[in-house]
Amino acid sequence: MTPAGDLSWRGRLRALRGIVWRETMRFTRQRERFLSALVRPLVWLFIFAAGFRAVLGMSIIPPYETYVLYDTYVMPGLCAMILLFAGMQSSLSMVYDRETGAMRTLLVSPFPRWFLLTSKLAGGVAVSVLQVYAFVLVAWLWGIEPPPLGHLAVLPALILSGLMFGAFGLLLSSVIRQLENFAGVMNFVIFPMFFASSALYPLWRIRESSVLLWRIAQFNPFTHAVELIRFAFYLRINWLSLGVVVACGIVFLALAVIAYDPSKGLILRKGRD
Repeated sequence: MTPAGDLSWRGRLRALRGIVWRETMRFTRQRERFLSALVRPLVWLFIFAAGFRAVLGMSIIPPYETYVLYDTYVMPGLCAMILLFAGMQSSLSMVYDRETGAMRTLLVSPFPRWFLLTSKLAGGVAVSVLQVYAFVLVAWLWGIEPPPLGHLAVLPALILSGLMFGAFGLLLSSVIRQLENFAGVMNFVIFPMFFASSALYPLWRIRESSVLLWRIAQFNPFTHAVELIRFAFYLRINWLSLGVVVACGIVFLALAVIAYDPSKGLILRKGRD
């Protein structure tokens, strides 16, 4: 335990390690959570992508240097799906902790609120990255093989994307007051972000069918997370997507910190209800 008066960088490091360890231990005790995190992308990979691979091959577009099968194309989008759902799972856990009182115990510590929320976010990202690599291993066994160094090069892209989705989840948790409302968030936030993106089809193909959907996909942060991960797998950087992911992550986290400020956000609203 970190002493109450130890606010030095060593004390903060111990607090960060404790929060990340708590999130990791919570995840390891919930095996069904790990399995459910893999079921969604594996269903897309084994059923939909496998069924479409013969008829929806992708043309040569960056970062690919040759013709690729459909399951190879959708794999980065499925990695982003795991990160997105993990961010929403973090949002759900914040709502649960708020109802049980565990979150209040965390927020009344002497450390700055932004540090505590960022530490909570780091713990969630660590768990989500582990889930992604488990999926990547299954995809590799399925025959999807990016360059060997791509599995290492993609790590920063996964972390940045996970931070953005996690910060978005923290922001959502400040306005979701009951666990029952989380299902509505799943329907009206997660699925539109996933389907209105380049996760399943390249943007040029979306533009051919609907200009409006193409414009929505261009402004969708999920699209840029997918492209950042896609390019990183092939040892390249999509600078536009990198800028969008970093900028959105900073904005989401700043808004979450404001929302959890006791004088402006969650606590004040709760006291008024």
